[in-house]
Amino acid sequence: MEPTASHQQITGAFGSIGAHDSGSRKGARGHLLTLLAIMGPGLIVMVGDNDAGGVATYAQAGQNFGYTLLWTLPLLVPVLVVVQEMVARLGAVTGVGHGRLIRERFGKTWGNVSISSILFLNFLIIITEFIGISLAMRYFGVSPFVSVPVAVVLLFAVTASGSFQRWERFMMLFVLVNFVIVPLVLSTKPHFAPMLSHAVGPGIRGGATSAAVLLIISIIGTTVAPWQLYFQQSNIVDKKITPRWLNYERADTMIGSIIVVIGAGAIIGATATLAPHGGTSSFTDALGVANGLKHYVGHGSGTLFAILLLNSSVIGAAAVTLASSYALGDFSTNSLGASLNARLRDAKAFYGAFALLLALAGTVALIPHAPLGLITLAVQAICGLMLPSTTINVLLLCNDKELMGPWVNARWLNVIAVSIVATLVVLSITMMVSTLFVGVNVVALLEGLFAVAALALLLGLPVGIRRQGRRPTFDGDRRDWRTPRLALLAPMNSSRPRRWLMRAQMSYLLLAGALLVVRIVQLATS
Repeated sequence: MEPTASHQQITGAFGSIGAHDSGSRKGARGHLLTLLAIMGPGLIVMVGDNDAGGVATYAQAGQNFGYTLLWTLPLLVPVLVVVQEMVARLGAVTGVGHGRLIRERFGKTWGNVSISSILFLNFLIIITEFIGISLAMRYFGVSPFVSVPVAVVLLFAVTASGSFQRWERFMMLFVLVNFVIVPLVLSTKPHFAPMLSHAVGPGIRGGATSAAVLLIISIIGTTVAPWQLYFQQSNIVDKKITPRWLNYERADTMIGSIIVVIGAGAIIGATATLAPHGGTSSFTDALGVANGLKHYVGHGSGTLFAILLLNSSVIGAAAVTLASSYALGDFSTNSLGASLNARLRDAKAFYGAFALLLALAGTVALIPHAPLGLITLAVQAICGLMLPSTTINVLLLCNDKELMGPWVNARWLNVIAVSIVATLVVLSITMMVSTLFVGVNVVALLEGLFAVAALALLLGLPVGIRRQGRRPTFDGDRRDWRTPRLALLAPMNSSRPRRWLMRAQMSYLLLAGALLVVRIVQLATS
């Protein structure tokens, strides 16, 4: 088994579980106390996904399209739960980080490319988080040259405390502050009957234009950001959650999914107040939304929105930066120092990487006339570029029988997961192509790609299910099975379809990446 201290005590924000706890629980109180001790990785990763970019995206949907895009949100819950459940299972069963699994099972070259890509993307995302912090504090008249450095210092101090429990308690405090959305919604006095109607009835204000379709893709694309996969898996390993407690972590993930979708709907509902005062292109940025609420609703609404933006940016910056530090630890076969329980003097590389990312991102966000719009565009495009590859990797790892043993995906789960991954791939390619080629007909492209994906699923799923075979059995309690040392595992089955899939991924990354560089250079020099 991997040396991950899997039998040590689990200590969370709201309680602890003993090192020798058998996992048997009786009564609702026992289950609730256990859930509170386990809760954290799923809830934090989900709430962290509603970061500065998420708040801005939902605010744009509300301001430009009113309630008419609310129907997209209920569709996100199964996507979130299925993908992040696979990630949680990988962390609990293997006891190692996401990047290291890719390096060990797909090869160092592929693993290094994946980790390097996620580090570059995360760096750009952290810059957007500091942009969100600066915009929120500008609403209160605070200069970015004050707010951003203070945020950098506070984020590092919280993370480098040497205690996972202390860090998780701080994060839960930020999660709690996010409920400021409740008085914000009440202050804007939305019409709840039309909101419910649009939540179940598809419709788009102004029709299915390219701008509307791209915004819908952006809403859906915020659900499974690549950094989430690295963060939740490594955070579960860091917290020492094992398969014995996996059902509670699944509940943690599901609760987080529901909260984040309700929060997104609340932001759309609150900002829809601005829809009558502009058209479908009236959105400028999150600060403009705060000022709009102040002007049309009242000073209190603008203040609450600015607080929400600030808090969401802080959570996002903390989670994405930590995901990057975890990913850096995955470069090494010995990542024991990549833990929030490690003291600063014992994990200088881990905390040093965290501090460096914060400092560099904060510095870029403060550069006068920095191409912040170009950075935001790059974040959106790279997310679209990486999402197909990252979700496919998760699916392949969860079907690796050597790695997962009796915890491999069931057939019914593979059918759902493959359908979700295919949908995410179509949406990601559409976003990527539309970013690179501005004049493309997005609606026609989306229809064509979905037709190809549906045909591929119709022909490929029966073959894949037939080839999957039976799930490996285990004599004993499945909750006691853990992945053996990765060095002792037989290599992954290098079948012809898998080789084609990996080559197709690499070709797509190289081609789309080259086109993206060309596009960014064109925009930067025009």
